[in-house]
Amino acid sequence: MLAAKVTSKGQITIPKQVRDNLGLQPGEVIIFVEKNDIFYIKKLVQKSPFDKWVGRLKTLKGKKSDAITDELRGT
Repeated sequence: MLAAKVTSKGQITIPKQVRDNLGLQPGEVIIFVEKNDIFYIKKLVQKSPFDKWVGRLKTLKGKKSDAITDELRGT
């Protein structure tokens, strides 16, 4: 079992084994999730604002950029 001591400011140092297992880097955010009176620590994984665009251009796969430009211009 791993343990951490709470300071007078309510801070703790996350044990190295936990940081390594979660892949935590300085500046990253962790969240605490409570289920049935048990708290779980999870790494907050931020979604990229570009994720919604992934796969949107599949219909253009294999086309040359000049052909796409010509098609958009209607030439």
